[in-house]
Amino acid sequence: MSRFFYPKLAATNLKKNAQTYLPYILTCIGTVMMYYIMVFLSKNEGLGKMTGGSEVQTILNLGCYVIAIFAAIFLFYTHSFLIKRRKKEFGLFNILGMEKKHIARVLAIETLYVAGISLGAGLLGGILLSKLIFMVLLKILNFEVPLGFEVSGPALAAVLVLFAGIFLLTLLNTLRQIHLAKPVELLMGGQTGEKEPKTKWLLVAMGTLSLGGGYYISLTTESPLAALTQFFFAVLLVMVGTYCLFTAGSIAVLKLLRRNKGYYYQTRHFTAVAGMMYRMKQNAVGLANICIMATAVLVMVSTTVSLYIGMEDVLRTRYPQHIMISTPVPAQQSVEGLQTSVKEVLAKHGLEGKDRLDYRYAALVGNQEGDRVITDMSNISDDSSSVREFYLIPLEDYNRLAKRTASLGDDEILIYSSSSKYEEDTLTVLNRTFTVKERLDSFFENSPNRVSISGSYYVVVKDMDVVKAMEEARAKENGDDPSGYRYYLGFDLEAGEADISAVYQDIRTAVGSDYPGSSIESPVAAKESFFAIYGGLFFLGIFLGALFIMATVLIIYYKQVSEGYDDKARFEIMQKVGMSREEVRGSIRSQVLIVFFLPLVAAGIHIAFAFPIITKLLAVLNLTNVGLFAWCTAGTILVFALFYAIVYGLTAKVYYRIVSWGTSG
Repeated sequence: MSRFFYPKLAATNLKKNAQTYLPYILTCIGTVMMYYIMVFLSKNEGLGKMTGGSEVQTILNLGCYVIAIFAAIFLFYTHSFLIKRRKKEFGLFNILGMEKKHIARVLAIETLYVAGISLGAGLLGGILLSKLIFMVLLKILNFEVPLGFEVSGPALAAVLVLFAGIFLLTLLNTLRQIHLAKPVELLMGGQTGEKEPKTKWLLVAMGTLSLGGGYYISLTTESPLAALTQFFFAVLLVMVGTYCLFTAGSIAVLKLLRRNKGYYYQTRHFTAVAGMMYRMKQNAVGLANICIMATAVLVMVSTTVSLYIGMEDVLRTRYPQHIMISTPVPAQQSVEGLQTSVKEVLAKHGLEGKDRLDYRYAALVGNQEGDRVITDMSNISDDSSSVREFYLIPLEDYNRLAKRTASLGDDEILIYSSSSKYEEDTLTVLNRTFTVKERLDSFFENSPNRVSISGSYYVVVKDMDVVKAMEEARAKENGDDPSGYRYYLGFDLEAGEADISAVYQDIRTAVGSDYPGSSIESPVAAKESFFAIYGGLFFLGIFLGALFIMATVLIIYYKQVSEGYDDKARFEIMQKVGMSREEVRGSIRSQVLIVFFLPLVAAGIHIAFAFPIITKLLAVLNLTNVGLFAWCTAGTILVFALFYAIVYGLTAKVYYRIVSWGTSG
């Protein structure tokens, strides 16, 4: 036997199965390209030296892990589909005298061909495109684009290690299946699973409860802090529910329809229900995968796009004024010194502060339980939904800013809540009980903590003696040194970004040394960092969205191929029992449309129920413009649905070609 027999046979096999192998190889090439580019960006030394570049690299490193895990799972899954379609071919080789070790040799050479083509073309494409993608990333981040071109050694090594491991695992899994199967089983491999599916009510119940639990968490989570801990649990429940209901729930619904004799024993219903039952059994896991990936694409793209588009809203929410100073004021100092330093800086630049907001306060954090607040950190529970921030402000400062003449007794307060209205008549904090005299409907628009992820209360007390007493009680309870009180000063400037930045830097220098522990912030100073983080998230969302879309396209394609081979025989049988060609065509077409668009509909439902909890998560990232997120979500769904329909239409041509509808009358 010629030593080139096995390489030639492997090449012939790939050529004969080009209809299924070519999309797989193209997906491998695309995944290699994307992984190389992501590692190249995350390891880029120039990016790390830029302002905010380290945050971007952290985000991109996360993307590397996501792509690596996704590539391993997805390519392993799709390769198993290819092998399932080829089991009959392997069985025929075995019966004709080829031993399993010879089949293993052919498969090993085929894997080498696929790996060589995928890695060669993928790395070449990744190297050529890496500079372009790097320029796009820097444009998104508002960074200067440097000249030059480089090939990343660490990225090359990472790609070779990861994908060599993936191709080796797929080969070993295939050899395991061939080794354990008998020749007759291999010959029948494409026809397995044709028995009527059983109704698995336990899975139906589990899926319903899981999906309902995930939706319930999303609809009932009110605190952004709670959303952080609950979101991933809700996602896990929805994923479990999706798999269970696609695999078992769909079969249960179809069998219930079959029990309805008045509905079932009609020509179009009879064939549709029977056909759908087998389709769902064979395609349920794949359709659930499409649904979950579609949901992931919609969530990633809509959230990252809304964050990037709403950058100015985010900055204004996080930094409501151009200059924001918060500082502890020890007993031996006063705020007059700080105010004088700020005035001198403004005078130096010839500017004047506008919309000035300043007040003294004491800050407390605690769990709210009815009208009581637990501030002892050792006794605060893990229930983040009840954590609140309290800002105690003297009446004198409130009246001055609000232009009021309100009065209070020693244990009376005015209270404003940034989230839900405070309904209790008293407030007990640090063993002191206050009576609520008035619930305020509004507070200062430019107050820095008015929008808080944990929910904040502004509590107006009688005077500074109360503020200082509460601060001393807090410090004693937690073993801290009392700061006396804190002072906030914020204002806007009618100036350009360069001038505001210069004022900010001078104030940091003037105030920081005399008032250690001060927080001095400005949206101008934070802009680069925000662009780095949110621009990095936007880039990663689009990048991973493209990867998941590519995977979705491949699954849809393979489902169309699978449907075509199965329906070809079904098509002939249905004609033989008396159904007209048009009846058969209409029945099967309606089934295929329902099956393939069901994941898109389910993904839309998932997004609708996830909307409330996602808005809470965006609030953690300072995006409170729910309307913007709603428009971005709606736009993403429409674009994705259009793309999904186009992909379905293109891959349907493969289906029609297999069942010969496109070539015969």
